[in-house]
Amino acid sequence: MKIKLETLQHQTDALAAIDKSFPGMDTMSANPDANYIYANPLIRYRYNDKANIDIKMETGTGKTYVYTRMMYELHQKYALFKFVIAVPSPSIKEGTRNFIESDYAKQHFSEFYENTRIQLNVINAGDFSARSGRRNFPAQLSEFVEATRQNANQIEVLLVNQGMLHSKSMHRDDYDQTLLGGETSPIKAIAATRPVVIIDEPQRFPRGKKFYEDIEAMSPQLIVRFGATFPETTSGRSKNKVTKIDYYRGEPQFNLDAVDSFNQGLVKGIDIDYPDIPEEQANNLYKVKQAKAKELIITKGKKEYSLNVGENLVDVDSGFEGNITYVGGTDCELSNGLALSKDMKLIPGTFAQNYQDEIISQALDCHFKAEEENFLRPNSGDNAPKIKTLSLFFIDSISSFRGEANGKGWLARDFETILIKKLKKLIARYELAMDDREKEYYSFLQATLRSLQSKHQDVYAGYFSEDRGSSDADIQAEVEDILSNKEKLLSFKDEDGNWLTRRFLFSKWTLREGWDNPNVFTIAKLRTSGSEISKIQEVGRGLRLPVDETGHRLNQDEWQSRLSFLIGYDERDFAQKLVGEINDDSPIKLNQEELTDDMIKLIVQVRQKTAPQFNEDQLLDDLDEHNVITRSNKFKDDVKLDGQTMSGYDALCQLYPELEQQTKVAKGKVRDKNSKDNIVVRLRKQNWQQLKNLWLQLAKRQMIKFDPSVNQDAEIVARNVFNDSDNKIFVLQRPQMVHQEVITDKNAAFIRETQADYNTDYLTMNYGKFLKILAQQTDLSVNLLNNLMIKAIKRLRNNTNYINEKTLENLIRTFNNQFNKRIKTSYSYEPLNFSASTSIYNAKEQEFVDSVPASLLGVYQSNSTSDEKYLYDRPPLYYDSADPELKILKRSYGPRISVFGKLPKKAIKIPRFDNGTTTPDFIFKIEHGYKPIYLVIETKAENMRLGDEEIHIIQQKYFDQLKESGVYYRMATSEQEVHDLINKLENGELS
Repeated sequence: MKIKLETLQHQTDALAAIDKSFPGMDTMSANPDANYIYANPLIRYRYNDKANIDIKMETGTGKTYVYTRMMYELHQKYALFKFVIAVPSPSIKEGTRNFIESDYAKQHFSEFYENTRIQLNVINAGDFSARSGRRNFPAQLSEFVEATRQNANQIEVLLVNQGMLHSKSMHRDDYDQTLLGGETSPIKAIAATRPVVIIDEPQRFPRGKKFYEDIEAMSPQLIVRFGATFPETTSGRSKNKVTKIDYYRGEPQFNLDAVDSFNQGLVKGIDIDYPDIPEEQANNLYKVKQAKAKELIITKGKKEYSLNVGENLVDVDSGFEGNITYVGGTDCELSNGLALSKDMKLIPGTFAQNYQDEIISQALDCHFKAEEENFLRPNSGDNAPKIKTLSLFFIDSISSFRGEANGKGWLARDFETILIKKLKKLIARYELAMDDREKEYYSFLQATLRSLQSKHQDVYAGYFSEDRGSSDADIQAEVEDILSNKEKLLSFKDEDGNWLTRRFLFSKWTLREGWDNPNVFTIAKLRTSGSEISKIQEVGRGLRLPVDETGHRLNQDEWQSRLSFLIGYDERDFAQKLVGEINDDSPIKLNQEELTDDMIKLIVQVRQKTAPQFNEDQLLDDLDEHNVITRSNKFKDDVKLDGQTMSGYDALCQLYPELEQQTKVAKGKVRDKNSKDNIVVRLRKQNWQQLKNLWLQLAKRQMIKFDPSVNQDAEIVARNVFNDSDNKIFVLQRPQMVHQEVITDKNAAFIRETQADYNTDYLTMNYGKFLKILAQQTDLSVNLLNNLMIKAIKRLRNNTNYINEKTLENLIRTFNNQFNKRIKTSYSYEPLNFSASTSIYNAKEQEFVDSVPASLLGVYQSNSTSDEKYLYDRPPLYYDSADPELKILKRSYGPRISVFGKLPKKAIKIPRFDNGTTTPDFIFKIEHGYKPIYLVIETKAENMRLGDEEIHIIQQKYFDQLKESGVYYRMATSEQEVHDLINKLENGELS
């Protein structure tokens, strides 16, 4: 397969921002060296930090693409031809080199910049080695410095990492060679070319520090920084201390932050999971008090333990399995490669081999779940291109993987054993496959198993820093595949049609930065990284959106993709920290005490996209009207909104949800499978048993049977709609020209937008397609619709221009609205001869389930006293609204109420006539003589929303048929209304 680079909108926006921010060229300079052929032309405001540009782009959104294309753009528009790319590490340098030199990148950029090429010059450690006693410049440095403007179709790029840039080799001036006829210092020779410098990962080049001084030594005319994170500066002391992000112009010229990247679907969603451990093991916690080169001190409670180099952790606690000793040194490492630092937590149970095996097993389950979906592509149409699925494992020790004498380490052996077991189970599932794609997947799995059982398996591979000097051919092949053969890793078959089964990769943090592959769907950390690296950077290797086997990148609308990230118990707060990092990346900091100017500005900006005249005054007036804020813009403590009491800040978010939508990662983008989102609430089975007889009836599935008159009603409604008495349904459609005017008044500037027809030709539709869609969306016969259309067009003087998308949309919407209103009571429920399981009931076992997810009971929780009549364990209580739900739940009920409680979502699944199902909110069992009464309640706020009345009618019709069984149904808008209902039923006042 060949990767196809595609121009994405956010990358185009970034390039437009650079173009807008670029200071322009100095064509009027009197500088005698302005036309120096070895140097860039002169840029306006050169050597001025205020002219430099900052581009903020989150990990995985393509900043390397943007700065590569920026070089082409600046060369094409302004004849700039010398660029230096400064990166922090050799691994990032390698990743950048691979991208710029890749065939797919060259092919892509040649489509926009014909006959223009990049000459990439990479400086590596060792390039300055003296030969034959002479100290010469590397050829690639000479190529960059001495290239001239005369080659108008070539862009010279020097790629260097900060370590190399800071080295003595770059700054010394005693070479036996000169550049540009006299320069003997590499850094000064580069400065003479007046380069444009691109800084990748600017937080690693903070101003005022040594690595930035190296940047300044190159005397760049212009610096453009690209990164997800920028350096910070601090001013003042103690209470006056202020920390802010160090942008050249005070703010980035383009800002695609983490919140936008996740919420706009520019990266994968994330699922985080870890194997739990018993509470006893979790509490057996040690903390690093001190880690020195020759001594480690750890503590547990008030007790200290000292270990010298070579001493074993198992002597401290038998839970530290695996013969782990203290190695010390500059990195203060354990023998398993884990670097230690002060206050780091160590849980012995997570060092056990069986615990790491559990992470591997879960990671493989995640891998194959994703692989099946990506290979088979269900619900994506016939023959949708397959997606190769890769998984990445970060491990703590090369010896656990490679072993001695080119053998396999214990981790590799365990991985193979677990993988083969899962493969055989999966192969058995597809052995009798009938579908062609399933047969193909069966063949792929068999090839994987054969490879694993061969002498030289090609299913998994490793890359470690120690591999760079290895002479082993198999190891070098693995390294080459991982680092350079991205397209091979993404392909299913080689040129001869043989399956390429390599898809599991292992590394000891070496691949943590610089390397990426878009089809990594699972990352497993078999040991904590031991450092405070950014959580976003840790997941960054798997954030990029995947490509299919044709090389096409799949956005989230085309194919929902998620990264499974597996960690150990000692990092169980990872998801919380990750979400915190994402939200902290928002430029606006939310204040829950008062409405700040930044919050006002954000709300107004977003609202003006759809309501151009919306302004700050309208916002403040609206909040005053709802009694949300004080005169000084402080939030009030208790605000009533839609029947609920909440804080002023919560009321603001309910009225203007865009505030949190723009500043917080959307729910579900990052999921912690061990978090409270997956908390379950246990049922009190003895209480639910009191509802068993009723539930045997409720579990019976029901079919909606429409009255015989419905077909006639549909035809009557259709004829009425097609008559179009108001002349609003059949309309002509022309292309529209959008006209925008900038209007200014004393308060602000805003855009007024109008639309007008600009073409005399009408837009129309193919009549067959028009009829087909109309029939599908209305369930009316094509014959009836055709007859009605003939009459309508005849009435419109045979003008077929009325057959267009707007008319179609009007017909469908108007018919469905009128028909639903007419038939909302014209049906009945007919029991079927089978039962079905719901969220609360297992129909096959005819038993209630043991527990339900808390989210099915409500999104909020509240502390409460226990109540033996309640249907679930409590506290806490889960609810969706403070009034009336929470008030109903917290009330005490008399002795005749034997059980009560909230019904989980999808507990009954009452069929709706307009598709879907509905379930009411509460149930009460009232003891009433020999025959109990079951009170079923649907709660709504007093100001009911559109559709609430329809739900009421549907539920009423369903429960009316159960009156003989003692079921009484009512909609209630307050806790008092429910209380009064119970009293009347207890006293026999209602029948």
